[in-house]
Amino acid sequence: MEHQNDELQQPLLDSATPPSSAGHGGSWELENVLSSTQTPFVRRFASATRIELGLLYKLAAPTVLVYLINNSMSMSTRIFSGQLGNLELAAASLGNQGIQLFAYGLMLGMGSAVETLCGQAFGAQKYDMLGVYLQRSAIVLTITAFPLTLVYIFSKSILLLLGQSPSMASAAALFVYGLIPQIFAYAINFPIQKFLQSQSIVAPSAYISAGTLVVHLFLSWIMVYKLGFGLIGASLTLSFSWWIIVAGQFIYILKSDRCKASWTGFNLKAFGGLWDFVKLSSGSAVMLCLESWYMQVLVLIAGLLENPELALDALSVCMAINGLLFMVSVGFNAAASVRVGNELGAGNPKAAAFSVLTVTTVSFIIAVIEAVIVLSLRHVISYVFTGGETVANAVWLSGADGKRMWRT
Repeated sequence: MEHQNDELQQPLLDSATPPSSAGHGGSWELENVLSSTQTPFVRRFASATRIELGLLYKLAAPTVLVYLINNSMSMSTRIFSGQLGNLELAAASLGNQGIQLFAYGLMLGMGSAVETLCGQAFGAQKYDMLGVYLQRSAIVLTITAFPLTLVYIFSKSILLLLGQSPSMASAAALFVYGLIPQIFAYAINFPIQKFLQSQSIVAPSAYISAGTLVVHLFLSWIMVYKLGFGLIGASLTLSFSWWIIVAGQFIYILKSDRCKASWTGFNLKAFGGLWDFVKLSSGSAVMLCLESWYMQVLVLIAGLLENPELALDALSVCMAINGLLFMVSVGFNAAASVRVGNELGAGNPKAAAFSVLTVTTVSFIIAVIEAVIVLSLRHVISYVFTGGETVANAVWLSGADGKRMWRT
């Protein structure tokens, strides 16, 4: 057991294998450019930016696409719910943003520890440890899923305790009950996702997610409209779709030649050092949770306003768009974690630092462009979610206020 704990804490930078740019994600070329003191700074910076943008694009573009598609499944579920009526849209928003987002932030944050460990292990060419970290994370997240299930089960009582109306709490709880299987899908999906991303294997996840989105839209239409299962049908379909993604990615790991070195089968080492892994993953979980929990507070406060149904409907539209665009930042964050982990594992500290600078700058520029587009479309964007003109006007007022703040 002590040997297994040591493996978790062992500095992966102390790789016996000399760094190289091939096969493990590290860029020795980028490190050489940044370390060349005889080259003028402007030329060094331009060359380093060109190299880093090339590496970042190959990793970030499909990673962002995966997160956008996965978020689109959740958003499409709210759209299907919204077409049933304003109460259903408000309930789906309250259940999704008020309850489900709590589990999503916690699970994604804890799963992000795999990004760091697997990224460094891959950069240091310790491929066998990637599979161990994947399994160890899946065990920890699955254990975490059980207490989270209790939150879902008692969601109606929790919402009533927080002051939500009985009709709203009942409808939101019905939606949440169908999302219970999704918690355990998170527990497996996020470690698998980070395991693949750390090896710069992102395109397969994008293809699997895209195919699942098509299936999800068709099944949602069947469950909600044709079979008449309403809110519970919409949320159960979302949970099922997440399990399709999990199964597809795991089959890829088992069958792909690209994962033969990193996946050698189930290993008892995964049960060692679990507490150390919990401590490591808790930090990233807290950081991501704090970013998502403030959205939950807004949803819960909206449910306490004079007209909670209208407030939740309008806020759900705004936060659905915000959540979709937030996935772009999450995708860049994942890409940055992989790049930094690979470079540190390969012994390239300057390249790792430059990766952080580059991804932060690119992410900020994209965020500004997104803000301009959303504010320009604030008059019509709500009609995607609901046909209610009252809700559309409320969303327009939110956009108008945001535009005034932007100009200020």
